[in-house]
Amino acid sequence: MATRAFVLTKTVWDRNKEVVAALKQLEGVKSVDAVLGPYDLIAVVEAETFNDIGKLVSAKIHPIAGIARTVTCLVLGGGEKNDIG
Repeated sequence: MATRAFVLTKTVWDRNKEVVAALKQLEGVKSVDAVLGPYDLIAVVEAETFNDIGKLVSAKIHPIAGIARTVTCLVLGGGEKNDIG
């Protein structure tokens, strides 16, 4: 079963479209949505392990031009009622 995370992304002003396009091209990025609030985008990513998520974020997502910063939120369970108490 794949490991999943939400990558909250703050972009440089007026660069959302370019960042979304770049994120959508990456293997492991399942979806990207623009949001209102302290972050501009939320990407859902999947990889085999938590370590692989870290590699994806640091080696592939951080270098994208237009990304100012990210926060990665790892998913602990499958969303089932019994998985997370």
